[in-house]
Amino acid sequence: MTASRDFWSRRKAAVQAEAEAEVTATEEQVIAARHAELEQKSDAEILAELNLPDPDQLQAGDDVSGFMAKAVPDRLRRRALRRLWRLNPVLANVDGLVDYGEDYTDAACVIENIQTAYQVGKGMLAHVEALAAETEESGVEIEAAPESEHGPEPAPENTEPDPVPVKEPEPILVTDTADLDEVELPPAPRRMKFEFEG
Repeated sequence: MTASRDFWSRRKAAVQAEAEAEVTATEEQVIAARHAELEQKSDAEILAELNLPDPDQLQAGDDVSGFMAKAVPDRLRRRALRRLWRLNPVLANVDGLVDYGEDYTDAACVIENIQTAYQVGKGMLAHVEALAAETEESGVEIEAAPESEHGPEPAPENTEPDPVPVKEPEPILVTDTADLDEVELPPAPRRMKFEFEG
């Protein structure tokens, strides 16, 4: 008995969902046809037909809810919202704490046709390798320390090493163990014990 109710309740829900989908599809078709008609008209004709004010002439406090209707084309809705955002100080002045609210591209400092040796994932490695190859090809060697004509100069034999200063050990303080017995030590922390009867 419950299985038959489950089947019929599921069938009823499926029929209702199909009916709602059909209604939504027909509404979308009507709106699409309406938008297709309005696309051929100019903005002034659309505003006159829908009895809406010019979005560029809106003032503070004007109602823009008429532009939110589904029949209004997106371009007019965007114009009205842009005007609303410019008029309302809450929307026009973005909080300074908003992340990415500023333009950090630094476009004023960009040099046209700039070239760099940096490569993504490799860094400046190719540039450094090219410089190393150029130095090898040109035969430039790193200059070593200058030597005299008779070979390297021998180190002087009769030099005594500098004496290392010896640090005197610090004196060790000895305390009486009898004094330690008199000092009161804090009591050891006690732990709670729980017993469960089972």
